[in-house]
Amino acid sequence: MSLTGKVVVVTGASSGIGRAIALLLAEKGAKIVLGARGEEKLAQIAAAITESGGEAVCASTDVSRHEDVKRLVQLAIEHYGKLDVLVNNAGVMPISPLDELKVADWEAMVDINIKGVLYGIAEALPIFRRQEFGHFINIASTSAHRVVPAQAVYAGTKFAVRAISEGLRQEAGDKLRVTIISPGMTRTEFVESMTDPVVRAQAAIAMPPRAVAEAVAFAIEQPEQIDIGEIVIRPTAQN
Repeated sequence: MSLTGKVVVVTGASSGIGRAIALLLAEKGAKIVLGARGEEKLAQIAAAITESGGEAVCASTDVSRHEDVKRLVQLAIEHYGKLDVLVNNAGVMPISPLDELKVADWEAMVDINIKGVLYGIAEALPIFRRQEFGHFINIASTSAHRVVPAQAVYAGTKFAVRAISEGLRQEAGDKLRVTIISPGMTRTEFVESMTDPVVRAQAAIAMPPRAVAEAVAFAIEQPEQIDIGEIVIRPTAQN
């Protein structure tokens, strides 16, 4: 299927994987609705898309705030009249051993990684039901499959994303689609800025964000009656 004319909301779209998803889908003809907290970066990405002949609008969005997510989804409807795909991509990863008791970081991961996805579902699901079409793409992680030290809470949130997504898929019926994308180590600004020596070593083998974006495009491009349940994508050098 062609992406031409599909309306796609992408959260966490100002950098990293979200930015790569937005740019690639726009290249393929989708109309992009960008959401993230970095308003200036969002405006720059929207401008780059429109200057290249694509279509994009954006809104400052903190996915831990239900009202922000509601406003972003409504922007798609108001501007383009429909919503084909919601990419729940926004996430944070302030990893640390549990002994450090960084409760504020734990709360941020729960609020953004889990509640942000639920808020997206809450706003898009009624629209998809009325339209009788729609596609949820929820970005999880290989940490949703394998827990390692210092990532207990982060992995817990990504396990939750997989569980919620699978439950949603089973409830969705034959007209809606649900896809989990679980990336491994990806070369984002966040990963490259980390000082932890183990993470820095892993960053050397990280894959480009566009690889994840290609997986998202692949899932969307399948025929309407085909549901890609999950794609796990990682660098070949990653265990």
